[in-house]
Amino acid sequence: MLNQLSETIYYLSNQNDKERPTLGLVCGDNYSLVVDAGNSVQHARDFLHEIEKLNVPPVKYVVITHAHWDHFLGMNEYGATIIMNSLTSQKMNDWRNYSYDDRSLQEYVDSKKMTSHCMETIQNEIPERDTFQLCPPDIIFEKSLHLDLGNKVCVLGTIRSTHTDDSTIVYIPDEKVIFLGDSAYNTTTNSLYHIKQDKLLPMIKDIQQYDAVHFLLGHESICDLEEMDTYWRELISANYAVKSTSLEEAIKRFEAANDRTANDNELFFLQGFVNDQILQSKATD
Repeated sequence: MLNQLSETIYYLSNQNDKERPTLGLVCGDNYSLVVDAGNSVQHARDFLHEIEKLNVPPVKYVVITHAHWDHFLGMNEYGATIIMNSLTSQKMNDWRNYSYDDRSLQEYVDSKKMTSHCMETIQNEIPERDTFQLCPPDIIFEKSLHLDLGNKVCVLGTIRSTHTDDSTIVYIPDEKVIFLGDSAYNTTTNSLYHIKQDKLLPMIKDIQQYDAVHFLLGHESICDLEEMDTYWRELISANYAVKSTSLEEAIKRFEAANDRTANDNELFFLQGFVNDQILQSKATD
């Protein structure tokens, strides 16, 4: 079932148990645009089935926010113009050349090119895998792209991100709505989750240049401005407290600076920034 944010914007909520991210739908007078394609053929079909229940213009565009499998494996299903930034397109080249039979999938998992959950999703939710091949993008952009759906302008832009280096956002100015994909999240390197300290403040600056009051995230669905401001504030406070690879020292700095103990979110962020320090120290060894 689709959630309706306004007369022209809908979204399908994330399902974390299936690693299905939030999918967006923006409707103009003439065309509709989809934000992220889904993690499988079945995910895309489920979304399209819900869209068919609405009296909206046909889907003309599908925007891929970044090159992580759960956001693009369903893109063949839409029969629409596929749009992504140039770095996302480069990152997806390997996936376009992959074979999707069981033996090949297991090889990708063993070589850590793919997670076991991704393999299981492909096996269960992509039929006719022997002939499955991802289609190439139809439009590749660099920094920004404006699309007019008919009295409904969508602004696509690349931003700096703590999650990946190929993040695209989709902003709808007249609605003050922004789709962030996974850009505001942490990332994982060598099985260690971490938050990139050098990307945090630039990312927040990039996102806050858009006058938004509703924020749709890949695995949270929707946040309002107050929730996002709280999220940024907690991240920034944790970031300033981390100067080394010691979590204990970071917690002490946090408590001294804020005159209180860290909440659960802030403790998670503190550990994420400490992990980033650990990875950076290993990289310079």
